[in-house]
Amino acid sequence: MHLAEFNIGVLRHDWDDPRVADFADNIDRVNGVARRSPGFVWMLGDDEMEAAQTDGEGVLGGNPRTASTLSVWTDAGSLGDFVFNTVHKLFYRRGPEWFEEQTGPRFVMWYVAPGTRPTIEEAKARIDHYGAHGDSDHAFGWSYLNMGAGYRWHPCTEDAA
Repeated sequence: MHLAEFNIGVLRHDWDDPRVADFADNIDRVNGVARRSPGFVWMLGDDEMEAAQTDGEGVLGGNPRTASTLSVWTDAGSLGDFVFNTVHKLFYRRGPEWFEEQTGPRFVMWYVAPGTRPTIEEAKARIDHYGAHGDSDHAFGWSYLNMGAGYRWHPCTEDAA
């Protein structure tokens, strides 16, 4: 099985605001690192993701400040290495500076058969399920994988390792 992941947040300021420039200006860089990382399989394209994020009738609500990623990896170790051991980590740590606080989860994972390309609708349903029911085989976070200290769930704070 492969591992799908979805993360979502709402920026504190508009995309062209200088206060989120470091984030906005480096999305292509960070996604490029992801695409070149061992274990990377697939990521929803920028145009498709933007359309899903801004669609007022869509499952993501149409907020123009939404930022999200939907991708598939061969395994949790590969995803964890990208998230916590590449340049991504530098941006992840600055999340509170750029993103509004939210009550539900920002991140969810689930297993998919090789060759599967999850949809935004499925991703939203998975993160909602995770928020309502916690870790399960259907939707889970890092702690569910019990991978040890290197891949435990890390809150998106300045103090996150």
